[in-house]
Amino acid sequence: MSWALFIDESGQDQRQSPYEVLAGIAIEDRKLWRLIRDLSDAQEEIFGLRLFEAYGSEAKAQKLLKKKVFTHAAQMPPFPADQRRTLAREILQDGTAVSRERLTALAQAKLAYVCRALDISRKAKAQAFASIVPQTAPRPAGGMLRKDYAYLFERFFYFLNSQPEDPMGYVVFDELDKSASHILLTQVSEYFLKTNKGRTRSRLIIPEPFFVHSDMTTMVQVADLMAYFISWGVRLNGMHAQRRPELDDLSRKVMRLRFTQHTPGGYTNYGFKIINDLRAAVDQ
Repeated sequence: MSWALFIDESGQDQRQSPYEVLAGIAIEDRKLWRLIRDLSDAQEEIFGLRLFEAYGSEAKAQKLLKKKVFTHAAQMPPFPADQRRTLAREILQDGTAVSRERLTALAQAKLAYVCRALDISRKAKAQAFASIVPQTAPRPAGGMLRKDYAYLFERFFYFLNSQPEDPMGYVVFDELDKSASHILLTQVSEYFLKTNKGRTRSRLIIPEPFFVHSDMTTMVQVADLMAYFISWGVRLNGMHAQRRPELDDLSRKVMRLRFTQHTPGGYTNYGFKIINDLRAAVDQ
């Protein structure tokens, strides 16, 4: 048995997003294909086609959950599922076929799909992890692995270590350009092979990550949804940036996916970690 941790990010441009979030969603290997098929079936049922067919690229959270989607979804009463699917498919297949009904149906379909995706993931017992960084947090100048990655691996290790028989875990990243991917691969490898904590965690986490195209990888898209919700909707103690209230119901579903471990010693480990300074102690 093994677990795959699919990772994506939100707010790395340090522009509009209130938090920079590195998010991961872990799923047991024997449940992975069933979960992917269930998500694909949900898209067919709700939109009448796969979102990749409609957009020709990854259906990013920003496209599914921007404020305008909620405005459009609320401008008419909810459509019956069959009618919503027909209208949504029409506008996805022909972007010039714009009408109030089609725009409303598509917005309602987007929200229905995101809700279904979170429910399906929870049913599959997926576990969510995240490193949350305020946009004002100091950042390192050096080339070592950033603390948000290290803390994400730490939480994933805690989860694996809490499972029966100590299953192995492997990490799947959204592919960056080749030079950036190579840099990250080197940093991750050096962390697992050359630091004490990394070597300990390599007992359960394979030190060499995989890189995939997010456009074609369903679970990286789910990680993208997680990162977006945590940046814009989830608020933990110490997170004071303004949230988007319309995301509250869906954000609560994300919180139910968060890894939580109560240890025999009375401590609680959480899958979400706020990091107020990305610099190593020696740099601060």
